[in-house]
Amino acid sequence: MPLTSSLPNIDIPETSLFDFLFGEIEPRHTDKLAVVDSGSEVTFGDLKASIEAFAGALAARGIKKGDVVALHCPNSTTFAVALHGVLRAGAICTTVASLATAEDIENQLRISGAKMMLTTSSIGWAGANGAEAAGLPEDKIIGLTGLHGMGELLAEGHAAPDVDVSPDDVAVIPFSSGTTGVPKGVQLTHRNLVANVAQAGAATVEALDETTPAVTILPFFHIYGLTALLNLCLWRRTTQYTMGKFDLLDFLSIISEHKVKFAFIAPPVAVGLAKHPAVDSFDLSSLEVIFSGAASLQLDLAEQVEKRLGCTVAQGYGMTESSPAAHIRIGHDSPLDSIGRAVPNTEYKIVDLDTEDLDEIPVPESGRSKSGELWIRGPQVMKGYLNNPEATAATLVDGWLRTGDVAELDKEGNAYIVDRFKELIKYKGYQVPPAELESVLLEHPDIADAACSGVIRSDGEEIPKAYVVLKEGKQLTADEVMDFVAERVAPYKKVRVVEFMDEIPKSATGKILRKDLKAMEAARA
Repeated sequence: MPLTSSLPNIDIPETSLFDFLFGEIEPRHTDKLAVVDSGSEVTFGDLKASIEAFAGALAARGIKKGDVVALHCPNSTTFAVALHGVLRAGAICTTVASLATAEDIENQLRISGAKMMLTTSSIGWAGANGAEAAGLPEDKIIGLTGLHGMGELLAEGHAAPDVDVSPDDVAVIPFSSGTTGVPKGVQLTHRNLVANVAQAGAATVEALDETTPAVTILPFFHIYGLTALLNLCLWRRTTQYTMGKFDLLDFLSIISEHKVKFAFIAPPVAVGLAKHPAVDSFDLSSLEVIFSGAASLQLDLAEQVEKRLGCTVAQGYGMTESSPAAHIRIGHDSPLDSIGRAVPNTEYKIVDLDTEDLDEIPVPESGRSKSGELWIRGPQVMKGYLNNPEATAATLVDGWLRTGDVAELDKEGNAYIVDRFKELIKYKGYQVPPAELESVLLEHPDIADAACSGVIRSDGEEIPKAYVVLKEGKQLTADEVMDFVAERVAPYKKVRVVEFMDEIPKSATGKILRKDLKAMEAARA
């Protein structure tokens, strides 16, 4: 029997994302700051007007309902106007990673069928070069900054087009590796995004409202940033302070200066909050909740942050294919290292892939259940992958989203993410979760950051390897690291090789790029 949220189901409005977020702005919110970045700010009233004007400018340039427009822009007021302007025009937005190469961008534009590229030179020329390589004409490559940027487009004064947007129309096409590792366009409808903002809002109702200033540092091009940061804060009518590029000192300064109460982060930021000496130089007493997402947050790290800052650490779970929020644990009703139960209107189950019929793993009477794959069903689950029916069929099974994540349950139905199936290390037939070893390594007082991955020995056997970043001024030997782990894990989980590094490769959202570590090992081999 599938499990459900501990929260009651909610009504999901039958509307477009624009109408859901901006359809009615109460007079008391019209002049309230909506988004503040390092160089500009915009009120809720002005933001809505700018979105309408930008939609008109796009329509004047030939963009019509159903067209795909690519957006390559860092977190900013400009991003908010451009994204929602595209949707208001009835078009579809494919969001592009800020650090994507021109080749990556060309590939994304070709797969998505983008008719226009909105980009900015502040993050380089990859956007323009990739769009040109994809065959877009010069007049369809629009710079959003500079003399002829966003300001000039808004000043044209075009009215927004009269367009009928259905909740089932595709709204955005972010790209995700999903469970297969190959980037694919994820089709998320207006219904998906409206539902997920409402679901996340219901799960955080006591922690985030219009009186809760928030700092939103995770990239808006990523679905976590787009839904759980940008759009949730817009819907809640809270002022959000965002950053185009993360810097820990600037992040701490924003919290201190603006008395921020709610901070969205990823685990690498939690490492800094737990261990960086600069944290003690800022007044962070206003901070009430730190919400971590995009990758698993380990128990020891969460406890260190709570103890040091005196705030509540919350954790969310999801994936691009679920818009993204599927689970949110906030407060202490669920264990700190769990993702808790699902958000409203969502079912979930752990499936035993070792059984022929994919049996559901039951809630245990005590302890943790057997590990299995987490499956999710709800209104936030994607329409499917763009032009990829094979991948869609492999990922969506009878309405269930196969996450590709290894999970376990406790007796209360709380879920725990153990690892990704494709990242498990197989040592002598045993499954070794890299995330578990990373959690142990981060317990060491002299280790600043760590990653683990499987490497192939000369005899062809896969063994666990640790990549370790030491704190400044600290020294450890490989044997000391291996002994530390060996004292805390089962024998088959022991680290067999250690490499010291200056930095762990990570994505913009804080996920460890194990593929880069594997590529490095392959190049050496």
